Amino acid sequence: MIKTFRHKGLAALYLDGSRAGIQPHHASRLRILLTALDQAMGPQDMKVPCWRLHALSGDLRDHWAVWVNGNWRLTFTFEGENAILLDYQDYH
Repeated sequence: MIKTFRHKGLAALYLDGSRAGIQPHHASRLRILLTALDQAMGPQDMKVPCWRLHALSGDLRDHWAVWVNGNWRLTFTFEGENAILLDYQDYH
């Protein structure tokens, strides 16, 4: 279950469907990813080939990322069975 967000625009999309704060053409993809992440019990549940799940390193060690579009990623970590610290970023 999704518990916390770092990105306000991503939280708004999840909570009320608002596209403010995200790239509008990413909205449908992000909705799919957020729905899956809300049901996930751990990062392994996000391992769908076209989502390109991968572990991060450096400052984002213990975080995971899935591909949204281009250089954009949805990043997150888990605390128990809860997804936390969700972010939407171009980190490349």
